[in-house]
Amino acid sequence: MAKKIFQDKKNLFIGKMNLELKKRIIKCLVWSVALDAAETWTLTQAESDRIEALEMWIWRRMEKISWMDEVTNKDVLRKVNESKNTLNVIRQRKRQWIGHALRHDEFLREIFEGRMKGRPTR
Repeated sequence: MAKKIFQDKKNLFIGKMNLELKKRIIKCLVWSVALDAAETWTLTQAESDRIEALEMWIWRRMEKISWMDEVTNKDVLRKVNESKNTLNVIRQRKRQWIGHALRHDEFLREIFEGRMKGRPTR
């Protein structure tokens, strides 16, 4: 049984699968794991570059395009009909999470706004 699962996993992108189906699988399985708790991350420029590199690596891997083939990132994105949007998704999740925290949790609101009970605010 375990051998069959491994073979199915290994052959996931080898067969003639529809491009849209491949993209849906990647967005569902890969991005959900890669961007887990992204709303709490503090992104530096180096981490942003790594995230963009991961995104391009995934699209290249899906289309079996090697780095040695001298295909630009724009050409890869054009081939899969996508754009670089991972960082925008992370920023959107951060905005939604902060809005949620400010609406629902009094303690987090006090932390965000810099207030402490029992002391006058500056």
